[in-house]
Order: sequence, then C-alpha cells, then structure tokens
Amino acid sequence: MKYLVMQGPNLNRLGRRDPRRYGHHTLADIEADVDAVAQELGVTVEHFQSNHEGFLVDWLQERQDDLDGGVIVNPGALCLYGWSLRKALCDTELPVAVVHISQLHAYEPVPKLDIFADMAAVYIAGAGWKGYRYALEALHAKSRP
Repeated sequence: MKYLVMQGPNLNRLGRRDPRRYGHHTLADIEADVDAVAQELGVTVEHFQSNHEGFLVDWLQERQDDLDGGVIVNPGALCLYGWSLRKALCDTELPVAVVHISQLHAYEPVPKLDIFADMAAVYIAGAGWKGYRYALEALHAKSRP
C-alpha cells in the first residue's frame, strides 16, 4: 500500500518555529519517523510540503490515481480556508488522516473551525510529532480486513 504525507504552510519551519507549541522535531525528523513506521508496516510513503495550496493540490492530483492507501495531511493554517485542498482530498475517495501537532483549540485566537475535520477518517491534534506515526498506523489498520 502507498500513502501520501502532505504538509501545509509553515511546516517547513518545524524545529525552529515556536518550539514551545510545535516541539523541536524538524520536518526531516518527522519524515524519517514516518518512513520508519512505514517500513515496519510494509508500506510506502511519499512526502511533500508546500506553503502554497495550489502546489499541494497539484501534487496530490498527480499521484492520486496510483494511490491505494490513503493520505495524511497537516493543513496548517489552511484548516481555516483551504477549500480547494479539502475538495481535492475528498476527490481521492481514499481515507484521510488529519494531523495537527498542537491542540488548535488551546492556541488559536481565531475561529475554532477546522474545515477538514468532518471528512477525516482519522483526526489527531495535540499529540506532537508522534501524531504522524499514530495517523499512519490508524489509516493502515482501517485499510486491512
């Protein structure tokens, strides 16, 4: 099985950006951890990060026809307004895991809406960098009979 791991705006700065909230793990650290979990599960993953919603949509659409596992996405701030990414994820007709490193409701002074929450087969917030590990394990468990 193949899974995609998509990272939205500002996640390229993990490890340097507000470590009290997001921790000290870099994006490369998270990718290495997810790759290790994928190897344990006998699946493959492909990673991508962009600060631009359209690039995320393009990357997903270029790969969705060859995808059979699901998608893990941390939309970052797109959780408030990333409707084109949300629609592209729905169009895959595959299970989606939404991951937020921090607990959104504990930090953000903006509306507490995550437009991805209702379409997620798995939703993890506040588990730190381990949330990606949990998401892959949960998606894989859902895909097995």
